[in-house]
Amino acid sequence: MHIFSQSFKYDHSWSHVVIGMWHKYPNPHCTHVVNVDVLDRTIDPITGIIRTERVLGCKQKAPSWIVKLFGGSEDAFVREISFIDPATQTATITSVNLSLSQFATCYERIQYRPMSSTQTSFTQTAEIQARMAMWRSITDKFEDWLVQRFEQNAISGKAGFSDVLRTMWEAKEQQTAPS
Repeated sequence: MHIFSQSFKYDHSWSHVVIGMWHKYPNPHCTHVVNVDVLDRTIDPITGIIRTERVLGCKQKAPSWIVKLFGGSEDAFVREISFIDPATQTATITSVNLSLSQFATCYERIQYRPMSSTQTSFTQTAEIQARMAMWRSITDKFEDWLVQRFEQNAISGKAGFSDVLRTMWEAKEQQTAPS
């Protein structure tokens, strides 16, 4: 198993970041995400926690050796479940791949928390594990490729989400600024 993790801060309030989460896709940095479907959304009447379940459809080119070994296509699907807790100002998102999960799993966890009234912390971890009874060298190579792809997508995701936040909130601030 390989673990990827990163953390950084967004120069936006927690509420702005959480609203921005729902506008992250599509964006020009994450063209591999082609659709997002909301399957379920509920609000706990006691805690106020908002639970949303979505499926993200992606298109990703895999190296030819992976396609030859495992088959498959460019189409991939990810299940995402988020919990937004307004009382504790915590947003937690978990996701897991649905496609090719018999060969590998990627379990991702993201958390947003306020650092101040104008900054939000972002932490992300991903556990990536090949699920094959094969030679260790092939399994390691496969996991290495998966981690590299995840890291590339994480970089694109950060850039894309930063652009989404900037576009949403800086434009809004300019509109409301006194002339």
